[in-house]
Amino acid sequence: MSTDWKQRPEGGGLFALWLIRSIGRYGGRAVSRLLLYPITLYFLIRRGPERLASRQWLDRALGRPATLWDVAKHIHTFASTILDRVFLPGDGPERMARRFDVDVTGLDVLHRHLDTGKGMLLFGSHLGSFEVLRVLARKRPEYTIRVVLDRAHNPAVTQLLEALNPEVAATVIDAGQDGPALMLAIQEAVQQGALVALLVDRAQPGAPTLSAPFFGRPAAFPTAPWSIAMALKAPITLAFGLYRGGRRYDLRFEHFCDALDVPRAQRGARLAELVRNYVARLEAVARSAPYNWFNFYNVWEDAARGHADAPHTDPAARRDAEPADVGSVDRA
Repeated sequence: MSTDWKQRPEGGGLFALWLIRSIGRYGGRAVSRLLLYPITLYFLIRRGPERLASRQWLDRALGRPATLWDVAKHIHTFASTILDRVFLPGDGPERMARRFDVDVTGLDVLHRHLDTGKGMLLFGSHLGSFEVLRVLARKRPEYTIRVVLDRAHNPAVTQLLEALNPEVAATVIDAGQDGPALMLAIQEAVQQGALVALLVDRAQPGAPTLSAPFFGRPAAFPTAPWSIAMALKAPITLAFGLYRGGRRYDLRFEHFCDALDVPRAQRGARLAELVRNYVARLEAVARSAPYNWFNFYNVWEDAARGHADAPHTDPAARRDAEPADVGSVDRA
């Protein structure tokens, strides 16, 4: 499947999401979760490419041949986090505490930086739920959190979330705009002291990537987020919102690097180092929560056959490159 993942049709559609929202609104989260079983069965039967990608991932992540039950558990975990998107944006602090049990670690470094009034970049992934990041906004409402999100991708989910919480929707930076406009929007948010969140593990079709070892095989990862960080000279924190079943989440923050003030001649080598270090952390966390991996395509395929930017796999080829590939930032 590779990076043609954007061509896959959106699962369910607006009606299905509206139905889940309506049942959740009147019946609560517990009743809504009963729908996850037929939804899981539907995807298990009807979505062959995703089913295959799940099995390929789990074979490596589990270190053994994945069973059909493993694949079903994988899909059910994904469906659970999608359902919780209905509840997380609109819950106040007290209601969220009753509905969810979120164990938060690593906030001390994040607090110390943001309390200075300076902005930073928060890099997430399609590992677990990025929506659980809203817990941070509830704990420290004085923080401004801006999420980079392509409104045109998965429009049903986007419309639903905007209807659930217009205030949250207003903070979104639309990744669908052209590169210079997107770069300017992120830069302004960081300069205003905001925490700007991006997903950095999935490459856009045709976008520049670098290969890094991932579960024993080279995989292609996007360079655009790291180019943005170097251009803005912004510090980076990693975030992982891992779903642990039932009402439990682990929200982890990890300091990754300080402000990236990299001389032009060293950018290529530094870019490769950043990608390798990030992928190593991503693999370590993914090993602890393999069913939380929500990239339902073969993440190794592009590197195996040579991605569109094959020359970029050589750090020397990037040494004099300008960090301006912002149009290829992940827009999931």
